[in-house]
Formats: sequence, C-alpha cells, structure tokens
Amino acid sequence: MARIEGEIVINRPVDEVFDFVADDRNEPRYNPRMARVEKLSPGPIGCGSRFRAEAASWPRTVGMTIEYTTYERPRRLASSIRMAAADIQGTLSFDPIAGATRMRWSWEVKLRGPYRLATPLVAYLGRRGEQATWAGLKRFLERRETLASEAPGSDRGRRALRR
Repeated sequence: MARIEGEIVINRPVDEVFDFVADDRNEPRYNPRMARVEKLSPGPIGCGSRFRAEAASWPRTVGMTIEYTTYERPRRLASSIRMAAADIQGTLSFDPIAGATRMRWSWEVKLRGPYRLATPLVAYLGRRGEQATWAGLKRFLERRETLASEAPGSDRGRRALRR
C-alpha cells in the first residue's frame, strides 16, 4: 500500500474551496490529466454522491468511480475511488487560516494483482501528481478572484482603467 499526503494553502475562503472541490465535475478545469467527470447520483452533492471519471494516463485513459464516504461541509471530504488496477481511500481536509484555506490530502493506494510490484513508483509519482493537481486548483481559484477583482465595475478595475 502507498500513502500519499500533502498540503497547500489557497488564498480563497474555506467555503469556496470546499464547494468547488466537492463538485468533482470541476476537476477538468484545473487538472489537465482529468479528461471527463460526470455525476452519477441524483440530488445535491453529499455523502454517498458518486461520480465517474476518466483520467489521461499514457497511452490511454483510465476510468474510475468515486464515491463520497464523508461529507462534512466545509471541513472534511472523504472518498473511495475504484479503478481497474487500484482502490484508493482518501480524505481532504479544509482549514480556514487568515483569509485563506489550508487544504490537506491523505490517500491510501492499494494496487491489485501484478500492479502491486509498482507500489514504490506509484507512491513517488502519486506525491508529485497530487502536488501538481492541487497547485492547479490554487492557480485556478486565485486567478479567478484576480480576474473578478480587475473586471470593469470593481474598484480595482476602475483604478486600472483610470491609469
């Protein structure tokens, strides 16, 4: 089994970060490796919500099913992910800090069959991949705020137009 953990600080309010991440359909917007995500379960997103996703993995795409096992808005989101070669259990936690959000992740990846031999490689690549994914989220959410604050009609936008 491989354990993949890390954290990142995102300069956005905790409610906004949680809600954006909890809707897995947003992931292709900040993760270039995520090709497609669709919600399978009816109703609002919460504990038991299920998604089907396809991630780009050379030389093909890899399908997965994601189910939320814990949904404690806006602090904790846990999921179970099933793929052909692995099962992944994980938790995302969201803590408010000085107008920002500290997001932590912790995943346990259990490879099946002959893929178990690749556990050390999966742990290494998984750490790098998760850091890149969440850095993409940070860039997306922080840039989205910058664009909104510089839009015509905002105070900052009006100042920029006066120059």
